[in-house]
Amino acid sequence: MSRLDAIKTKRDPSEPRKDSAPPMKRKEFESELRTLQVELVRLQTWVKATGARIIVIFEGRDTAGKGGVISRITQRVSPRVFRHIALPAPTEREKSQLYIQRYIAQFPAAGEIVLFDRSWYNRAGVERVMGFCTDDEYERFMRLVPPFEREIVENGIILLKYFLDVSQDEQRRRFADRIEDPIKHWKLSPMDTESVRRWWDYTLAYQDMLRATDTPHAPWFVVPSDDKRRARLNLIAHLLSQIPYKRIKLDLPKVPKAEPRPKRAEDGLPAKIVVPTRY
Repeated sequence: MSRLDAIKTKRDPSEPRKDSAPPMKRKEFESELRTLQVELVRLQTWVKATGARIIVIFEGRDTAGKGGVISRITQRVSPRVFRHIALPAPTEREKSQLYIQRYIAQFPAAGEIVLFDRSWYNRAGVERVMGFCTDDEYERFMRLVPPFEREIVENGIILLKYFLDVSQDEQRRRFADRIEDPIKHWKLSPMDTESVRRWWDYTLAYQDMLRATDTPHAPWFVVPSDDKRRARLNLIAHLLSQIPYKRIKLDLPKVPKAEPRPKRAEDGLPAKIVVPTRY
C-alpha cells in the first residue's frame, strides 16, 4: 500500500468534518503535503510519458483559496508540465471573438496539465452578477457549456472542476486580513469588495451555475474551504484519485566525478561586487 493509499484509507477527503475539529498543525500539514507533492511529481512523470492531457478548473468565491491550493500543487513540479493560467480581463480584440476562444487557446497539448485559476465560468459568476454580459449571452453560455465540455472529454482530455466553498463569515474575516496585511494588499480590488456586499447575488448565480453544468461527464466537486490547510490537502488528494496515473520507473543518473581543475582556473569568480551578507 502506498503512502497516498494509506491517507485515503485513514480518512476519505470527501467525508464532512465536524466544525469542532481542531486546527491542523503546520508540521502535520507540511508532512501530509509533502506526501501528496511526491505523488504529483509521479503524476507529472506519467503525463509526460503517456502524452496525457488534463484540465483542472478552480472556481469559487473571492478569498476561497484557489490561488493557495494551486501554488501548493505547482510548488514542486515543472511549470512546463503544470501550467497555471489566470487570464486578465479580456482585451477589446478578445471581446470581439467567441467568448470561449481565449480559453481554448490555453488548452493542453500532449504531456501538459493546465490549471485554470478561474475559467470560462466567469460568465456564469462575476459577469452575470456585475452586468458584464447580456442576458442573451449568459443564456447562450449556460446552454452551450455542457455539450462543449462533453466534446472536451470525448477528445480524451481529463477535465476536473473544483468549486471552493467558503462561508460568509470566513470570507469577511479573510478580506479584513488582506486589508491589515501589506503583503496581501495586491489581492484587493473594488471588484473583490463588491463580492462581499453582493454575497447573495453570487450565491444565486453559483447555485444556477452548478445546477446547469454539473453533468455526468463533467461533474463539479465542491471543496469546503473554511479550513485552508485541510481544504488544500483534500483537494489535492481527490485530484490524484481522479486520474488513472501509474508510477513510472525512472533511470536515475549517478553523480559523476568532476574533471581535474585546469592550471589556469582559479578559485572564486572575478567579479568585484558581491552581494552583502545581511542574514
